[in-house]
Amino acid sequence: MNKIIAVVGMCGSGKSEAVKFFVDSGYKRVYFGEVVMNEMKRLGLEVNEANERATRENLRKEFGMGAMAVKSLPVIEEFMKHSNVVIESLYSWEEFKILKDKFGDAFKLITIYTTKELRYERLLKRPFRPLTNEESKSRDISEI
Repeated sequence: MNKIIAVVGMCGSGKSEAVKFFVDSGYKRVYFGEVVMNEMKRLGLEVNEANERATRENLRKEFGMGAMAVKSLPVIEEFMKHSNVVIESLYSWEEFKILKDKFGDAFKLITIYTTKELRYERLLKRPFRPLTNEESKSRDISEI
């Protein structure tokens, strides 16, 4: 069986850079945040921190705390037929349990950590969906 690695960490910690390493090594990327983005697009919502949070919460109300894993399983299973998979951003313990139960020892978790100050600095400067310090703080609270 191919490997499946989930990369986790707070917003701005460096998950995308770690995931890029795996993608450059031939892994297929699955981004759980894309579930939220796709739902926002379907609903015609503007991309901003408040809409992202509301959409995440609504998906969890409908599908449970494992929503992103549940919604992503078909893509993950298809990729796993032919390659290793790297997942960017698990958001809940339930998502972890769904993946661990489904893929067993083929599933591994990597945590990326850095200081809050560095994360907030990165988030201010990122080219896509930059966040102010207040938005970063709000995002931290909603993710913890």
